[in-house]
Amino acid sequence: MSYQIKVAASDITFDCNDGESVLDAAERAGFALPYSCRKGVCSECQGGVVNAQGITEKALLCCVRPSANVTIAPRKIEKRERVVRKKLDASVFRIAQAAPDVTVLQLRLPTGVRAKFRAGQYLQIHLDDETVRNYSMANPPHQSDSVHLHVRHVAGGRFSDGVLKELAVGRKLRIELPYGEFFFRDESAKPVILVATGTGFAPVKSIVEDAIKRKLARPMKLYWGARREQDLYLADLARKWHDEGHVEFIPVLSDPDGDWAGRTGFVHRAVLADHPSLAAHQVYACGNPSMTSAARDAFTSAGLPEDEFFCDAFVQTGTLEPAA
Repeated sequence: MSYQIKVAASDITFDCNDGESVLDAAERAGFALPYSCRKGVCSECQGGVVNAQGITEKALLCCVRPSANVTIAPRKIEKRERVVRKKLDASVFRIAQAAPDVTVLQLRLPTGVRAKFRAGQYLQIHLDDETVRNYSMANPPHQSDSVHLHVRHVAGGRFSDGVLKELAVGRKLRIELPYGEFFFRDESAKPVILVATGTGFAPVKSIVEDAIKRKLARPMKLYWGARREQDLYLADLARKWHDEGHVEFIPVLSDPDGDWAGRTGFVHRAVLADHPSLAAHQVYACGNPSMTSAARDAFTSAGLPEDEFFCDAFVQTGTLEPAA
């Protein structure tokens, strides 16, 4: 059995199978809706659903599974080529400790297989208990024979505090990619502001290195927020980009040690201090959900068009695992 989904104020309709989410049905029909976690936590997919009384109610479209024909009012919907995802058995190639609580995990794809993704997107790791964990690709798309993941350790995390500890070079992991609407839009000429907290640096790294490879001329600023300096686990790389003129790097610490001479406070407020008006910019924010939410509200209040704000909120699952 299937139901018809109508998009309000448009002529768009598509079918949704029984038990299928509106988000999945839209993708299957070749339409892109905003989303991030696909777990009903980040609220990036929030839109309207018209009830039987004709009243539009807010709902998370990754969780809405219709039992009748329904009309929806998403924040945005775009026609796009149908998403083609691959499930692969990738091999652990390298495990490196970037910081006491951040592991860089490099997975090598099967011989002859290339990963097709856009800079900023993420993959899913399928675990033996049939759950999944989301991690952003930190490498740029042209490095397509492997994927690099930045895994932040969380006590009790099913992957970061369990599976990861048992991994060794050569071990296979089942992955599926690509996922995510957080990817670089290169059709614009607007200056770019990148905002990251913690391992939100991973997809930002992919975006910057892709831009460098393709010699994109758009001005870029990277604001990376953390509690303390040691949490900026690849700051030397970001400073290298800065020194080479690829991106202006502004680290921001919320709880610095006494010898820190750089910017302090909340990272989104540092952006606003430098850019009281954001009307002419495009912003990519990735990391802690409280940051991405605060950034969206503050930046749109500062004139940023809502459709020029792209975010990926790294949410936690029920087992305290971050999507990072």
